[in-house]
Amino acid sequence: MKRRSLMKSAAVIAVLGFAGAPVFAQDDAKTIIGVSIPSATHGFMGGLNWHAQDSIDRLSAAYPQLEFVLATAGDAAKQVNDIEDMMATRNIDGLVVLPFESEPLTAPVKAVKDAGKFVTVVDRGLSQEGIEDLYVAGDNTAFGRVAGEYFRDNLEDGAKVVVLRGIPTTLDNERVEAFQAALEGSGVEILDMQHGNWNRDDAFAVMQDFLAKYPQIDAVWAADDDMAIGVMEAIAAANRSEEMWVIGGAGMKEIVKRIMDKDPQLPVNVTYPPALISSAIEMTALNFVSGAPMVGRFIIASQLITPENAERFYFPDSPF
Repeated sequence: MKRRSLMKSAAVIAVLGFAGAPVFAQDDAKTIIGVSIPSATHGFMGGLNWHAQDSIDRLSAAYPQLEFVLATAGDAAKQVNDIEDMMATRNIDGLVVLPFESEPLTAPVKAVKDAGKFVTVVDRGLSQEGIEDLYVAGDNTAFGRVAGEYFRDNLEDGAKVVVLRGIPTTLDNERVEAFQAALEGSGVEILDMQHGNWNRDDAFAVMQDFLAKYPQIDAVWAADDDMAIGVMEAIAAANRSEEMWVIGGAGMKEIVKRIMDKDPQLPVNVTYPPALISSAIEMTALNFVSGAPMVGRFIIASQLITPENAERFYFPDSPF
């Protein structure tokens, strides 16, 4: 998925960016694009940070008329400050933002848009629709639905499962609602759902609580590979590894390798590539250097990773 996303974006650049004379001001003033993303607090974000920097390096070389300002934040408050600073001190022309949380970032991003700037929102949507010019994300509805369908088709009637949610965001809501919808009428019971915040340590603590409360758990939807690792550590500490299997998400290379090796505790995974940030940055750049329209929604599909196809999704040199 990562490789295909990057190749697809590169193909767009080749066709649109180099097919004719780029459209940009004929003076020395550079177009400044701000990129605001969460810091590398877990594996997925580590991969996403790597792809963001890689894209900025490539695009800066390809388009010297562009300048990028990258800021990473460990919480929503710092991200708000980063964006306000980009506007006040750098007078950015465009913003690519992956909100740390939806609600706190909505007003600051709207202020950027109201100032006449081009806005691309990535992955975690804002709490108000229609602010951004471009939205780039994985298919969060499919991410939850694909996982839910696997639970539905591979658990017996009366099976009991627990769910770990991510950080409170619109995308987390979309995933969980689709997962629940896929289980409707299946006879599979969701015992509990708690936020693990896409964090390994938080997931460990949540899973410890689940294990203490529920004597029967047949499967866990961790909904994220970092959380899946924390979950499995808690299960192992409780000596209950043979009682339940775990499904994470995003295609972390360590998880994919265990699926390739047919680990019974990790039967499948669901894709959600961190390289989606590359698509967002590249499409935003194209808005300024080509006449191609870049307004709308760009959604990257989610697929089920199984032992039969896992090799296609295994990239041992990837940072994630």
